[in-house]
Amino acid sequence: MSSALTARLADIAAQAEVSEATASRVLNGRPGVAAATRQRVLAAVDVLGYERPARVRQRSAGLIGLVIPELTNPIFPAFAQVIEQCLSGYGYTPVLGTRMLGGATEDELVGQLVERDVSGILFLSGLHADLTADPARYARLAARGVPFVLINGYNQHISAPFVSSDDRVAAALAVSHLRQLGHRRIGLAVGPDRFVPTRRKVAGFRQAVADDPAGEGPYIQHTLFTVEGGHAAAGALLDAGCTGLVCGSDLMALGAVRAARQRGLAVPGQVSVVGYDDSELNAFTDPPLTTVRQPVRAMANAAVGALLEPMGGSPMADTEFVFQPELVVRGSTAQAPPP
Repeated sequence: MSSALTARLADIAAQAEVSEATASRVLNGRPGVAAATRQRVLAAVDVLGYERPARVRQRSAGLIGLVIPELTNPIFPAFAQVIEQCLSGYGYTPVLGTRMLGGATEDELVGQLVERDVSGILFLSGLHADLTADPARYARLAARGVPFVLINGYNQHISAPFVSSDDRVAAALAVSHLRQLGHRRIGLAVGPDRFVPTRRKVAGFRQAVADDPAGEGPYIQHTLFTVEGGHAAAGALLDAGCTGLVCGSDLMALGAVRAARQRGLAVPGQVSVVGYDDSELNAFTDPPLTTVRQPVRAMANAAVGALLEPMGGSPMADTEFVFQPELVVRGSTAQAPPP
């Protein structure tokens, strides 16, 4: 073995935290290595930027479609990455379809995926979450024998497995956090009312505000799940005297921070802002963003598991799996300013 290959093997073994002998067995396609250890060695190869040897490249068990709204919001690539990792562990290859403005519609993407003979489809925040969309499209897909799972956006008119983060709890967590900091006039900046996650957040927010005898409101502004939408909604809520802002997405929260600062208000000194979703970038925003984290990994793994069952011949579940979000406190929230 050349010195270059020896050094590469040593790097891979160190990265994977295994012996060089174990790394060598994996890279040479030899038996006797646990599946988890094998996966760790291959992940080390990928992390270090090496090309996998042809002998260890797995043959795909089939294609799985993944339909997502867009890639600019970090939460969607985060879901896509974990889903891809999970699928690859079962030998499946994901095929990504993105619903861009002016691009392919969800129905067109589904048609393309079915033409490619995918074994199943995962929908993330798709038309199933829009109460104005026709749910019959999913019945037609089921009639074609294509299993599917719907993430975030339960719809009682669709018979399928759903995987959701508990939006009601998410809103309540944010309100409770701001209330503990002394905020009494709390506003909600959230997306269009036609979306199921929006309605659930509003319901959770209204209940949390109503539970506080000293609280005021509720103050609610519907807009878009974007930076610009958060900026516009925050302006109206600040006009109403809100000192605590709960936002329906992290992008909206960043827009709210910008709106406050444009008015000369300090965040969090005079206005506290809470986002929703969470990504690794939130620790590096100015200020670092307090948010309610979706349990992306747990939800993605559950969605893949729910999809594999009907693909294996079991009946497709007709239920919603609800996961609990988590409050992550960073630097965008603080004690309420004195009255």
